[in-house]
Amino acid sequence: MASIVVTGGGMAGLTTAMLLADDGHEVVVLERDPASPPAPADAWDAWTRRGVTQFRLGHFLQPRFAREAERALPRVVAALEAAGALRLNVLADAPAELTGGPRPEDGTFTVLTARRPLAESVVAGCAEITPRVTVRRGVAVAGLMTGAEARAGVPHVTGVRTDAGEEFAADLVVDAGGRRSALPQWLEAIGGRRPVEELEDSGFIYYGRHFRSDDGSYPAVIAPFLQNYGSISVLTLPADNGTWGIVIVTSAADAPLRALRDVDSWNAVVGNLPLAAHWLDGEPLEDGIQMMAKIEDRHRTFVVDGAPVVTGVMAVADAWACTNPSLGRGISMGMVHAVALRDTLRAAAPDDPAAFALAWGEATDTSVEPWYRSTVAFDRHRLADIDAEIREEAYRPDDPAWDIGQGLAFLSGQDPDCFRAFMSVVGVLETPEQALARPGVFDKIVALGDGWRGAPTFGQSRKELMAMVAG
Repeated sequence: MASIVVTGGGMAGLTTAMLLADDGHEVVVLERDPASPPAPADAWDAWTRRGVTQFRLGHFLQPRFAREAERALPRVVAALEAAGALRLNVLADAPAELTGGPRPEDGTFTVLTARRPLAESVVAGCAEITPRVTVRRGVAVAGLMTGAEARAGVPHVTGVRTDAGEEFAADLVVDAGGRRSALPQWLEAIGGRRPVEELEDSGFIYYGRHFRSDDGSYPAVIAPFLQNYGSISVLTLPADNGTWGIVIVTSAADAPLRALRDVDSWNAVVGNLPLAAHWLDGEPLEDGIQMMAKIEDRHRTFVVDGAPVVTGVMAVADAWACTNPSLGRGISMGMVHAVALRDTLRAAAPDDPAAFALAWGEATDTSVEPWYRSTVAFDRHRLADIDAEIREEAYRPDDPAWDIGQGLAFLSGQDPDCFRAFMSVVGVLETPEQALARPGVFDKIVALGDGWRGAPTFGQSRKELMAMVAG
């Protein structure tokens, strides 16, 4: 069994640590935030995670997270439910006219979700009592330790050094430092090559607020959790203990909509969306609007031209690649990536560092790379769609994948097969390519053609939206 250091004690770092410890590895987690997680019931009011940008924004765990956690970390599932996390299945609650009646696969669409502070406090509590996991908080990693090269010209990492000068030796270092991971700089500092990095601003701004019911219920789900309305999108996200979040997503270039920082403007916009307005019927948990901007799409490639840029250190989840959070895929992708690391360690021990680095690169390409690419492609199209709406133009890209995706979304409200195919993509259960390969689905989209264009959005026109935010 290996000795492993995990840098970063967020959701991805802690789930990775538990998965590896359950396989018999000795794991030390180093988290720079010194604050100990409070009890789940107190997490919303008492916990501030300055290193997690979206910590208090609307949050949702897609079905893929529940499926992976039930298989690999059932104690986390039990602890989430005990803390009040919400379990729901949209297909089970949808009318038979839409679903065509129950099918054996429908259980895979079950969601187990909660606000981020509660979810992370539960995971932290589970990690604290997991044998062979040691969590050290208030410990900031400053750089990497190295040893004899396993491949000529490629640095080999043998541990980490903290900003206090403490050293932690390890057979394997796992970087779970999230969006702010400094791994490329650490690699340069030891004379290594930086990974190939793709980086751009996602181009979105988020304006969110949370609510609570007085009876533990949540609003009726009568539309997708992500609804696109011309130049804005709205997220309506049920959560734990009768709470939920509402988030308006806009283009960062849409200056007039920065008025959504004002509660009255924000309320006016949500209140005039027929499929979302009823989500305002609750007690606000914040006085103002929670904002998030300058969220990056970033991807790092650690195997270049068939050779690793480093051995002995592996990046997981957002330290490997991150996208904007409007599709709610991040934690599910991180869980899939963590499971892939566990499985790679089962098949290829780290005592052959070069072979292990290559195996990990292949596992990453297979398990999560397709999800990153499809997420970024959707985001780029959606941003361009918004820009076209602002110019009062139809968005007609030279990319059939966009039209196919829009056709599937349209048919999901009319056809049981397309509904399940669409929900499988939304829930991070199947890639778009896998969903379109379901029997008959692609043929139905082809038969629809441009029939999805001109469908009513049930939202304000751009002119009406501008009038609302102008007061």
